Amino acid sequence: MIVRPVQVTDLPALLALVRRAGRGLSSLPANEERLIHRLRWAKRTFAEQVERADADYLFVLEDDDQQVVGVSALIGAVGLREPWYNYRVGLTVSSSADLGIQRHIPTLFLNNEMTGQSELCSLFLRPDQRQDNHGRLLSLGRLLFVAEFPHLFGDKLIAELRGSADEQGCSPFWDSVGRHFFKMDFQHADHLSGLGSKSFIAELMPRQPLYTCLLTEQAQAVIGKPHPNTEPALKILTAEGFAHKGYIDIFDAGPVIEAPVSGIRTVRNSQLLELTIGPPDDLAPVWLIHNRRLENCRLTATPARQVGNSLIVDRLTAKRLQLQPGDSVRAVLLHNQLQQAVAA
Repeated sequence: MIVRPVQVTDLPALLALVRRAGRGLSSLPANEERLIHRLRWAKRTFAEQVERADADYLFVLEDDDQQVVGVSALIGAVGLREPWYNYRVGLTVSSSADLGIQRHIPTLFLNNEMTGQSELCSLFLRPDQRQDNHGRLLSLGRLLFVAEFPHLFGDKLIAELRGSADEQGCSPFWDSVGRHFFKMDFQHADHLSGLGSKSFIAELMPRQPLYTCLLTEQAQAVIGKPHPNTEPALKILTAEGFAHKGYIDIFDAGPVIEAPVSGIRTVRNSQLLELTIGPPDDLAPVWLIHNRRLENCRLTATPARQVGNSLIVDRLTAKRLQLQPGDSVRAVLLHNQLQQAVAA
């Protein structure tokens, strides 16, 4: 398996993937015209032909038969072209000495505080491929890419995780908040946002703080809670140093997690090593490896052995990375392998 930049020729495979993902991938709607535009824009991004405010690094996961089985993305900077909205969960304290009453009420504040930060998004792996290290490669490969090219990104990475919704795609948070102001169902609003039409948020969303006690119990219960389908992705990123610090999505109240780039495990622990061809031993741990290229980026996860400043891999791995012995790579142990090494 390799992670590589998307190509325009990937359109049929990508369209099939997003249709299979359904409602869970609003940032990649199953709209052929929109997808063609995004693929072409991604090509320009990897060629360094766009500004950071417009950068869209779209990756695909490809098997050895050149079948695309997954997709993920990195946005260079959010909110620099049009406002980027979240709710921040705060606290309002009200008290009356005469009545002997004090109330601590969670309150939602509309904000643009994530403006200029880089976003992890558009992650989907075909269900039949959710095994071995495929999910980690698809998700963490983006972090190793950031480690190699930090100047292309903000000082913080964020990820908006999908919030709670029922089998019909209805969101209790949206039904309690957004529906009153937008007069449309959750799926329609989420679809418009995914297409890039976000001006309606600024035009219709109330600016005043919202007291959560005025919401339904169902809506209050899902604030900051991820959808069950996103919990594996949350677990991977939490192990990397991401945390939920009170920001939520304005549509479904899913958690917005964040981490300073310098504090992300994959970034902090990555090394520059010389690629060497040889047989890794049977106990060799799995490494995440990047060929250090931008436009011709290749990443893979494979057993490898470090000896000094060299990383020993087999010939197939070198071929996947399009590298020769002696070439430089950026590499890091996968997190689960690191845990095993510490436990031993």
